[in-house]
Formats: sequence, structure tokens, C-alpha cells
Amino acid sequence: MHSLTTTLVTLFLAFTTEARDVPSNIQTFYNTIKNQGSCFNKLATGFYSTDGGSNTFSYCGDHLSDYNVLYIQGTGGKFANMDIDCDGAQGGPADDGRCGDSGDTQSITSFADTVRAYNKGIADLYANVHPYVVFGNSGTKSGYKNFDPQNYGVHPLSLMAVVCGNKLIYGIWGDENGDDGAHAMVGEASISLATACYGTSMTGDNGHDPDDVLYIAFPGSDAVPGANGANWGASSYSSFESSITGLGDRLIQRIGGGGGTTPPPTCSWAGHCAGASCSTENDCSDDLVCKSGKCAAP
Repeated sequence: MHSLTTTLVTLFLAFTTEARDVPSNIQTFYNTIKNQGSCFNKLATGFYSTDGGSNTFSYCGDHLSDYNVLYIQGTGGKFANMDIDCDGAQGGPADDGRCGDSGDTQSITSFADTVRAYNKGIADLYANVHPYVVFGNSGTKSGYKNFDPQNYGVHPLSLMAVVCGNKLIYGIWGDENGDDGAHAMVGEASISLATACYGTSMTGDNGHDPDDVLYIAFPGSDAVPGANGANWGASSYSSFESSITGLGDRLIQRIGGGGGTTPPPTCSWAGHCAGASCSTENDCSDDLVCKSGKCAAP
């Protein structure tokens, strides 16, 4: 018991050190759309955060034209909850057994082929390492609600921002909702992302029930870290999340025109930092770009 407790405490500290306070521009955005009650530009509606629940939720495009973001919102100022997803590669690094009581775990995520093509030594995402969001609905049941974020410019494995537990967490769009249960569902994330939000009480069968989690997607190719812009082969949540922090900090500048100073470009790929020779974007680390044959800040 002492060993398990020590492990969970260590995990909790590792996750919380990567969490950050919600920047002022994101908090204002959260409060504004919450006070609005529900969105006006419903790209798709009729979804649920709880199977059989009475509150319906929508994918919202109210701020596509000004901030170029879309998000999930219910009615009465509600957002979504956070159910736990353990899909993807099983076992592996950082697996502490908390996914074991999940009754609907799948051995593959929606974009496993792309992850595999990155050739980073993994065949799919690890729920205990990669903070991914389950976003979009692709059910096949008759009458089932569907929504494909790609129709609005959101790319697979692009960065997403999640406001949860008074924190801002960066993740990626890594999976889609299937047609489990009687209703099309929204509000789900990998166990690593949920742990960063709410601690090690999160398990495969125990998520966060209140509808107060804001999931923000960023359309456009500039939101995609790509093969070399993130540490896909990381062995821990903290290692992966830190590799996408620079991209996330840049993308949230879209919202409300601020959120703090723009951080300097990070470099987690030795030999491919600012000033290194390059021929394409993929030759440069993190969010650096290839300019005139040299890796440079965007």
C-alpha cells in the first residue's frame, strides 16, 4: 500500500507541475461564453455529456470568424464534462493500472495511422502519456448525430486547449466519439489529461461529472505540431506536454488578442534548433520554421 501511495503522489506531482493558471484572455473568453448561456452558431447540436441526460450540447462556431476557434457548449451556461478515455496502445510507459476498470477501452485511436507514420517508435497514442481530447462524432447508428471537425479546418493531431479545474492544459485532438450508448456523446479526454486537471482520483471508470470543462479546437495547419514538433515517443505526460507548450502558448494569442508575452521558441531536438540548416519545416524542432535554409522563430 505504501508503494502504491508513493507512486500516485509522484504521478500527481508530475502532472501538476505541467498545469498552469488560466491566462486572463482565456478566463475572459470562458466567462463571456458561459454568461452568454449557449452559442448562436451551432455547427452541430443534439449531443449529450451524460447518456440519457436532459441537457443537449453543441459544437459552436460563434468565434470562428474573429478568433478562429471552435468549442463545445451546452445550454444554461454549461460546457461539457470529462469522461475518461483509455483507447490506443495498451500498457507501455506510465501505465499505473488506473485504466483497468474501463469497460469500453479500444486498442486503437482515430488517427493511429498518422501516429505510426511519424516513425517515432510508437504504433498509437498512449492514454497515460499523450493528453488527447476526444472531439467529433463518427457514429454509424441510424439517426445518430455526427460531426467532423475537419469540415471546419481542424486537423487530426492538432493542438487543443482545455480549461478544467481552474487550469489551462494543452492537448491534441487524438480520438473521436463513437456510437456507444443511446446518444451521441461529448466531453471525453485521455486519462493523462484528466489527471493533469483533477488528480489521480481519475480512473477508467471515474471521471469529472460537472459540465464546466471548456474544450477549444484551433483550425488551421499552424495548430499541427507534426512529426517533429512534439515528443511523440515520450515516456511520460510531462515530457510530451512540455514539448507542445510553445505551440499552445502561441495559439491562445488568437483569443482576445492577448494572454501574456509570446514565449521564445523552444528546442527539444538537438541539432535542429534556431540557426540549424534546413530544407523543410520538418527539419526544425518544435514550432521553429524553415526560413532561407535556416531554422528560425515563426
